[in-house]
Amino acid sequence: MQAFLEYVVKGLVERADAVTITPVERNGLTVYELRLHPTDVGKIIGRQGTTIHAIRSLLQVGSAKKGVRCGIEIVEERSDS
Repeated sequence: MQAFLEYVVKGLVERADAVTITPVERNGLTVYELRLHPTDVGKIIGRQGTTIHAIRSLLQVGSAKKGVRCGIEIVEERSDS
């Protein structure tokens, strides 16, 4: 599932080298933490969240076929300067 997410996300953003996806296990659920360049966050969210909802739907369908539960979170990095 991680390879699928990388393929989809890197195809949508301008700075594919800044994309990192980290799987985290939480109560039997694998949550993929997505870190992006701040200028690419809007592209992944889309208008009214349509793009991220579509990615989440595809992730859920693919993971259900494999018998696992997955989710995705966008982690925004904060700069303290």
